[in-house]
Amino acid sequence: MVIGVLALQGGVEEHCDILSLLGAQVRRVRLPQDLEGLDAMVLPGGESSVVDKLARAFGLAQPLAAAITAGLPTLATCAGLIYCAKRLDNPAPGQRTLGVLDVTVRRNAFGNQRFSSERLVRVDGVEVEASFIRAPIVTQAGAGVEVIARSADAQGRPVIVGVRQGNITALSFHPEENAEAGLHRAWMDSFRG
Repeated sequence: MVIGVLALQGGVEEHCDILSLLGAQVRRVRLPQDLEGLDAMVLPGGESSVVDKLARAFGLAQPLAAAITAGLPTLATCAGLIYCAKRLDNPAPGQRTLGVLDVTVRRNAFGNQRFSSERLVRVDGVEVEASFIRAPIVTQAGAGVEVIARSADAQGRPVIVGVRQGNITALSFHPEENAEAGLHRAWMDSFRG
């Protein structure tokens, strides 16, 4: 199984390490030709506006969106969730997204870096240790989007932190920061033949 990791910026190595540990052949994706022959794709956390600018500069944004729309299994974490969204509540100036996931997302919904936290989150009925680092939330999910994880915001209100739409699984948090392989394994099992 060949899994691509969008390697423009952010938590690339942590995802690569977990995927390799789980037996995948990992390819760092920076250019359109890197998408050829992939079985799946990971969009890691980082700075969503920087990822957007770099993907457009390298001619990768449109082919990546086309591959995901065509059914490429995709796991998106933190900034990856933002980058997949059709709508942003609070985009950076000029920020674009791939527009492949029918959700509205609010960037930095838990606050700045000093409000980062570790917490247990139940995803598809499984409890995982998750790192929330300037994490987004889903403020609106389209009709075809399944909510797979919730947590509480700073005021204790329930918020959406995980969704699935067809071939796309998107999470607000970083499971890779704690070497948490369970979510990656479950995701790989969901499309492995």
